[in-house]
Amino acid sequence: MAEQAQATVTGPRPIVPWLKLAPKPHLEGIKCACGAIYLDPNRVACSKCGEAGKFSPISLSDKGKVYVFSVVHQSFPGIKTPYVTAIVDLPEGISVRANLIDVDFDQAQKEPNKVFNLPVELVTSVAAKDREGHDVVAFSYRPSKN
Repeated sequence: MAEQAQATVTGPRPIVPWLKLAPKPHLEGIKCACGAIYLDPNRVACSKCGEAGKFSPISLSDKGKVYVFSVVHQSFPGIKTPYVTAIVDLPEGISVRANLIDVDFDQAQKEPNKVFNLPVELVTSVAAKDREGHDVVAFSYRPSKN
């Protein structure tokens, strides 16, 4: 039986393949020759033009706006509730689902219009440790400071 080479992971690793940590944390999508942008790096064909294999990587903005959000009050065991989750629209024309931090969930429920279209920025944090003890890094969004 052939042995498979295992990649050696050193340092922190992103929780999803489209989160890039260097040189500055950002999301990376792929762009088709026709201009369509997708988040999934494993996409084989463009749903806009039908071409296959005509993708190139593109760094996505670390800024966006909240399109819609929800305050989650019940979740899996071990997940602290309540928390705010949202769909964030990026300027490149794609949307990303992520949690919002630094948003008061009570205030968000009382005044939802203050959260819709809220300018936000990408932030990263250590979510867990892998089996080898390396940091596993997740992303979320928080209200923009500027």
